[in-house]
Amino acid sequence: MKTLSFIAFFAILGAFARYGQALLVAHLAGGPFPWDILSINVMGSLAMGFLFFETLERITIGPELRAGLLTGFLGAYTTFSTYVAGALTLLRTGAWGLAALYLLGSVALGIVAVMLGAWLSRRVRSR
Repeated sequence: MKTLSFIAFFAILGAFARYGQALLVAHLAGGPFPWDILSINVMGSLAMGFLFFETLERITIGPELRAGLLTGFLGAYTTFSTYVAGALTLLRTGAWGLAALYLLGSVALGIVAVMLGAWLSRRVRSR
């Protein structure tokens, strides 16, 4: 229960950080390109790579706090950081083919899923 509490607390902070950064970057950059989402994905990936190894190899923190930071905060801030962390795990074990399949499959299936979801939404609305 303690781990879930840490995850929930940090998820709230991560969601606020995502929203704030999205507003700021959209205001500063503007235009049709999603600079806000790109900046969140890149910053989240940087933070995931840094914190994952810092809390695994250098800094000793409790598993609840680690889960709160990595799963709660970064999970709410950007799911992209978790996506690339999954690839990193495969790459660290030398499973390059599986990592490529995971990365490309996630993007391809994600696009198909978004298109299917949009199609389903239009079908539901038209009835």
